[in-house]
Amino acid sequence: MMENQHTPLLYGNNLSYKIGNKTILEDVSIALNTGELVTIIGPNGAGKSSLLRLLTGYTPPTQGECFFKGKTYSQWNSQLLAQNRAVMRQNSQLSFSFSVEEVVAMGRAPHGQKHKQIAIETALLQTNCLKLKTRDYRQLSGGEQQRVQLARVLAQLWQPTPENVALFLDEPTSALDLYHQQQSLRLLKQLVKTQNLMVCCVLHDLNLASLYADRILLLHQGKLVCEGTPQDVLTAENIEKWYGAEVSINTHPELSQPQVFLRP
Repeated sequence: MMENQHTPLLYGNNLSYKIGNKTILEDVSIALNTGELVTIIGPNGAGKSSLLRLLTGYTPPTQGECFFKGKTYSQWNSQLLAQNRAVMRQNSQLSFSFSVEEVVAMGRAPHGQKHKQIAIETALLQTNCLKLKTRDYRQLSGGEQQRVQLARVLAQLWQPTPENVALFLDEPTSALDLYHQQQSLRLLKQLVKTQNLMVCCVLHDLNLASLYADRILLLHQGKLVCEGTPQDVLTAENIEKWYGAEVSINTHPELSQPQVFLRP
């Protein structure tokens, strides 16, 4: 599969994943493109985090194949891959004492010393973590740790000239307060539009997905049951069918995006 201007940055072809006899994902095909923010949603146990692990190359599919920049993950040199694809996991605990700046610097390991300090400082500034940089990471709140981990992956992908790179995040706003949810997702949206970046993240909050996603993938019991714009996916019919919840849908007062309300 050759990369050209019409090839998606990442293409997952007929992806299935099983653990023993249990099917976690079944025949999922998706294309992810530079310049878009894609969210994966679905009820608990739908396979969202498992799909993310397949798309990042962390877990090989039982069936099917992922192509990143025209190559399968097995064809990538690990250091070069880490310069082009970064992953922010749901839980990132550290056993030893590291300062915030040292944690963010870990993201630059694939690049050696090249552009190290400017990448770290830029990422700390973007995530509002500059004032935390000398603090012990283990002493931070859950939300602060999450912002530091976002800074780490942004530092990992930083280039003086933006290149086609991919950022994957699993529940990146789960521990953040409202202000930092808004700031983090605004930042990701801005970087997608200006830095030749593709962002793919798992989100539980449907209204955040609606406000910031260019495209939404809805999983249910390991199958991709719906994909499209927030307007396409976040309908009362879809949510009641796949989540089993009774909801009302209104339009955001400032945008055309749908907003989901649970019915009392």
